[in-house]
Amino acid sequence: MTLGEIAGLIAAIAFVLLVGMCAIPLLKLGKVLDELAGVVRDVGTETTPILTELKGTVEVTNAEIAKIGDVTAEVEKVTADVARVSGHASTVVENTAAMSTIVTAALGRPLIAVASTSHALRTAIAAKFEGKQQ
Repeated sequence: MTLGEIAGLIAAIAFVLLVGMCAIPLLKLGKVLDELAGVVRDVGTETTPILTELKGTVEVTNAEIAKIGDVTAEVEKVTADVARVSGHASTVVENTAAMSTIVTAALGRPLIAVASTSHALRTAIAAKFEGKQQ
C-alpha cells in the first residue's frame, strides 16, 4: 500500500463516519416527523366532533338570538300601546277635572246658597220660637 492509498482509505473511512454521523440526526428527524404526523392525524380526528358540536351550539345560539329579536319587537309594540293608553288616561283625568269644575260651578254654588239660606231660616225660626216661649 502506498501512502496515497492509505490517505484515500483514511479519507473514505472519515467520509463513512461523517455520513453515519449525519444519518443519526436524519433518523431522529424522521421519527419526529412520524410522531408529528400521528399528532396531526389525532388532532384531526378529535377536532371533527368538537367542530360538529360547536356548529350545533352556534345554530342554537342563532335561533335564540332570533327569538330575542322577536321579543324585543313585541316589547316595543307593548311600550307603544302603554304610551297610547297613558295618553288616553291623561285625557280622561283632564276631562274628569273639567267635569268636576263644571259640576261644582253648576251645582255646588247653588247648593251652598240653598244650604246657607236654609240654615239662616232655621236659625231665624228657632230664634223666633225661643223669643215667644220666654
